[in-house]
This record gives sequence, C-alpha cells and structure tokens, in this order.
Amino acid sequence: MVKVAGIVVLVASVGLGMAFAGQQNDPEELAKVVKEVEALDAMRSALAASITGAADQSTFAQVCKPVGARAQKMMQENGWKVAQLAEKYRNPNNKLDREARLAYKMMEDSPELMGFWIQTELEGDKGVRYFRRIVVGSSCLACHGKKADRPEFVKEGYPEDRAYGFELGDLRGVYSVFVAD
Repeated sequence: MVKVAGIVVLVASVGLGMAFAGQQNDPEELAKVVKEVEALDAMRSALAASITGAADQSTFAQVCKPVGARAQKMMQENGWKVAQLAEKYRNPNNKLDREARLAYKMMEDSPELMGFWIQTELEGDKGVRYFRRIVVGSSCLACHGKKADRPEFVKEGYPEDRAYGFELGDLRGVYSVFVAD
C-alpha cells in the first residue's frame, strides 16, 4: 500500500503535465482511484479471510459478488472503467487485454511493484489507466489452489476454468481503472 501511495505522490508531485503529457486528469481524482482500489482490495482480502471451512457456493456470494458489486459502484459513481483481469481467469470476460498483459508481466517480473499509471486510449477514449496487483492470500487457495482441490461448484460452473494452481503470495491478476480525460 505504501508503494502504491508513493507512486501517486510522485505523480502528483512532479505534476501530471510532466508525468502524462497533455492529459487533463485531476491529481485528486487519480489519488481517489488509488484509495478506492486499495479499499476494494482490502474488502476482497477481508471477505476471503472470513471464510472458514470448505469453500462452497456461498463463498461466491460472500466474496466474489460483493467485490464485483463494489467495482460496479465505483464505475457508476465516478465514470471510471474498472475491471479485475487475470492471465489465469475463471470468467473469460476477465482475460487480460494487451495493456493489462504488459502490466501483469511487469508485476510478475518485479514483485515489489504494487501499482502504476500509464497514459493510454481505451475504447476510443483518451485518458490514464491504473494497474494494481492482486495477491493470493491463504484463504484464496480454497478456490484457486490445486486444480483437484477446487470446490465442486467451481468445477461444475466453470468447465473452462483457468484460475487455479496458485500458491500463497502469487500474483493473481490486476485491478485496472481507466479514467478518461
């Protein structure tokens, strides 16, 4: 969290004109993005840690659904495009796009890198995009650990599932938040 905040302070302190030439984004809005993503990740971690015993269908309702709803609320309230993307995804809609794949690779190669901004264009809109790492916690392994150990509802509900084989501390995926100019 400190590293992510450090990036925002660095971006804000050098001025967005220098960091993102020609961009119109408000430094306070960019700081809000980071704050909201940190809150989203803390929520995900806390909800996952609250699961005791074997994972079942209720695990999805207790962890995944509220996190997805919070991401949707972030989009509706702020006009941002928010996604959780992964190389090893369960839902094909969460597959890494080209930029997210590069972000994922950078984070994979640099475990200390928690998040960063890029200047970009997404779906015809110019703006900036924030990527933040998602880390596998111990409670995540109930559904994302060994392939054979996945709960039955995952095996049955996601026949093309790729979101398994993780170990504690692995890079699970990235949060992506796009803010248009």
